[in-house]
Amino acid sequence: MNSINLFIKNNEQQNVISQLHTLKEVIRKRGEIADHENGFPFDNFQDLLKMDYNQLTLPKEYGGKGFGIYDMILFQETLASFDGPTALAIGWQLGVVGEIYNKKMWSEAHLKRFADAIVKERALTNRAVSEAITGSPTRGGRPGTNAKLIDGKWHISGRKSFMTLSYALTHFLTSAWIEEKKAIGYFLIPSDTEGVAIEETWDMIAMRGTASHDLILNQVILPEDALVEINDGPRSNKINGWALHIPAVYLGIAQAARDYAVHFASTYSPNSLPGPIGELPHVQDKIGQIELKLMTARHFLYSVAEKIENKSTQDYIQNELGAAKNIVVNSAIEIVDLAMRVVGAKSLQSNNPLNRYYRDVRAGLHNPPMDDMTITKLAQAAIAETQEAKKEILK
Repeated sequence: MNSINLFIKNNEQQNVISQLHTLKEVIRKRGEIADHENGFPFDNFQDLLKMDYNQLTLPKEYGGKGFGIYDMILFQETLASFDGPTALAIGWQLGVVGEIYNKKMWSEAHLKRFADAIVKERALTNRAVSEAITGSPTRGGRPGTNAKLIDGKWHISGRKSFMTLSYALTHFLTSAWIEEKKAIGYFLIPSDTEGVAIEETWDMIAMRGTASHDLILNQVILPEDALVEINDGPRSNKINGWALHIPAVYLGIAQAARDYAVHFASTYSPNSLPGPIGELPHVQDKIGQIELKLMTARHFLYSVAEKIENKSTQDYIQNELGAAKNIVVNSAIEIVDLAMRVVGAKSLQSNNPLNRYYRDVRAGLHNPPMDDMTITKLAQAAIAETQEAKKEILK
């Protein structure tokens, strides 16, 4: 039994997971083709939209399905075990919508208007924040994209990189520097706006099916109410449990690698052995390590999700969020490596799924938050705690 089943708590979660499993083979096959061709599995997202996947984290009061963070990682892990790039791409919709509506980050009028677009028009969005000049947006760099209000209209120009899900997005939630406000604004830009274009720059060895191309904004003109958020500091300083959709994807890829390796070990029997290689002690040792790492990562991730949704603990969970991403991604990399050691040289064949899992899990190292930031924050918290304890003793 896939141990993810131990984390399913109710029929609503099971129903979504069951719907996803009806799409398993077509999603997997399209993802494989997209990886081979560096294409985009557009039909995967159309199938997910047909089951209202884009509405999962939209609250019921706005017409959505009302699922929370814990639910989201269940669904994302499941989907990623079929195809990691598809899950990572659609996961940004779930995470962005979940955070915006949970924290009421926009005006009520903006929230209602976009909720209608999600429910009635199958809208998809993602934050357009990455730029070559800033590095990771979580480090607080000022965007080179600029917005200026002229005669009641916003004029925006700039270039965004890593625009995941670019071909399927209906709206770009775009950051831009507003000089007169000395702050970063977020603008909701419909994809069919004049001056908006996608430049095909995504040529990576990992997550090839995400279509994370560059977004070009060439003198885009928007109404004044296109400004939906103002940010006066790095978004990494704010607690955001919805970002757990990221490690959930890499956990799903690790599960897929585990399943392949265990099946291979149970069925591959060279003529030099009386039975399958799974009977060999050194192979069992590797499979046992895989199970332990998978179990540890999954329990940590779901425990953090539960605590972030618990009002009594959610204000104290900042460092655990970064730790969850760190533990899961690094464990996933180790799990895929062990799986490849079980399978041997066959795992390097271009048509072997482990080849793709190996490349895709490494992308997690470059998703926020970065490992160095997580480790530094853990160290600073430990030091601060000790200093506070000393102050109490001296009182």
